Amino acid sequence: MTADWCPLEAELALWQSQALTLPLWWRDDDAIAATSQLEELTKLSESLALPVHLAIIPRDADEELAEHVARHLTLIPVVHGWAHHNNAPQNEKKSEFRLHRPMDKITDDALAGLQRMQTVFGDRLNPMFVPPWNRVAPEVVQELPGLGYRFVSTATPRKTATPAPGLEQINTHLDPIDWRGTRGLADPNMLIDKTAQMLRDRREGRADNTEPFGILTHHLVHDQDIWTFTQDLLRRLLAGPSYVWTAPSSKQTGDPE
Repeated sequence: MTADWCPLEAELALWQSQALTLPLWWRDDDAIAATSQLEELTKLSESLALPVHLAIIPRDADEELAEHVARHLTLIPVVHGWAHHNNAPQNEKKSEFRLHRPMDKITDDALAGLQRMQTVFGDRLNPMFVPPWNRVAPEVVQELPGLGYRFVSTATPRKTATPAPGLEQINTHLDPIDWRGTRGLADPNMLIDKTAQMLRDRREGRADNTEPFGILTHHLVHDQDIWTFTQDLLRRLLAGPSYVWTAPSSKQTGDPE
């Protein structure tokens, strides 16, 4: 299917005519190793000059991944839970950090994830907690600042900027993958229309434009259509009224390594 970018381009033109600016960020989930797909992600990030917040599964992160991240400054490591293990019963949606276990077990895993990532990535690490499947219990969110996290990221527009004292919510808003169907690229025109509508909601005051607008990708499962659409979308957003948002590292936030 040929993508019709006109709805998004028209919306971006309105932003520019009204001298509005869009904060933009990028998150990519499920990294554990230096793979050919990660190399593709890295090249795209560098060609766009757009950093990508790489949500890494702490338990399984290897040294080659750490070395790859160290060589590429556009990769920002963040904490993707602990093991990406589903703790929910069969009749519930998958989750690792909802209340299916005692709270001390849950917070132990969240702390272990941060500590492992600090050991592997040092001051390059950003203290952002990204729960697998974008699901986390509100009670767990309240515990994150005390563990050392400064950001939490799930999906869809945030309900509040600060879900807990000392913690900022920065969500993602568009995922190009058709997870419930082909697991390839979703209908590109639907994705374009959805993006234009979300930007329209921000421009007209129905949504919070102080929250960075987040693109979510999963490099390990991309086919060429997904790579191409992601590149085309990000190029258009960057050419429009966008400015790049990146989360500060642990060193920049003053948190101990």
